[in-house]
Amino acid sequence: MLLRLPTSVSEAQECMAEGAAPIGGATLIWATWQRDGFPEQAMSLRELPEANTIGRETLGGAVILNRIDDRVPEALRRAAATVGTGAVRRTATVGGNIVGSTLRCLLPAALVLEARAVVLDPDSVYETDLTEVLAKGHLLLGLRWRDPITSAYRKLPGEAGGPPPLVVAAALHTAGTGGTRLRVAVRDGYDVLTEGTEYDTGSDSEQVLDDLRRTAVGALHATAWEAVRELVTGLLSRPTGR
Repeated sequence: MLLRLPTSVSEAQECMAEGAAPIGGATLIWATWQRDGFPEQAMSLRELPEANTIGRETLGGAVILNRIDDRVPEALRRAAATVGTGAVRRTATVGGNIVGSTLRCLLPAALVLEARAVVLDPDSVYETDLTEVLAKGHLLLGLRWRDPITSAYRKLPGEAGGPPPLVVAAALHTAGTGGTRLRVAVRDGYDVLTEGTEYDTGSDSEQVLDDLRRTAVGALHATAWEAVRELVTGLLSRPTGR
C-alpha cells in the first residue's frame, strides 16, 4: 500500500481523484484492511496545514486527540481526553472519531458548540452541517464554531463490554436577542440527541431546566436527565470563562 502525504489542498484533491483511501490514525480500519485486503494507495492529511489547526474557533480533522488542549473550548478538550486509552489518543484523529467511529465521543461536544464542518472533496472545499457529514461520510478537513461563553462535558462510567457510556455536553452562547442560548447534547447508546433553549439574563437555573425539560432531552430516561440536570446546573453557575 502506498501512503500519500499531501501538503496542499490541491494535492489532496488529486489524491482523492486517483482513488486514495483516506486514513487518519487507522485505529478503526486497520483490522478491516488486514481481513479484507489493503487498498493500493491511502492518503493521510497529517502534513496538510488546513487539517491541523487548533484554535479558539477551529480544529483540524487530522489533529491527533492527545494534541487537543486549552486552546479549544472545555467541552471538546474533555471529550478528547476521554476517548479510549492513552495509546488510542496518541493515534486517533478528530475526523476519524467524528466520521469514522460509531461512538463519536467528540460529536456531542461539537454539536453544543454549533460547529460547522469544513469538507474536502475532489472538486471543492465547502462548509456544511455535521448532519450531512455523518450521513454521507465526507472527508472532514476541520470544524469551525463561534467561541461560546462556556461549555462542559461529562462521560459517565461504563461497564467493560457493555453498552457505550452515557455522554452529556452543554454550552452557553450569546443569543442575538441579548439573552443566552443553552445547547445540550446527549449520547445515549449509539444515538446522539441535541436540543436547546434561550433565556434572559435574569432567569434562574430552575427556569432554564424547566424549559429544557419540555424538549426531547427532557423525555430521556431518568439517568440521562439527572446527568443533564447536574451538568447544566454546574454550567449555569459559572456564566463566564471557557
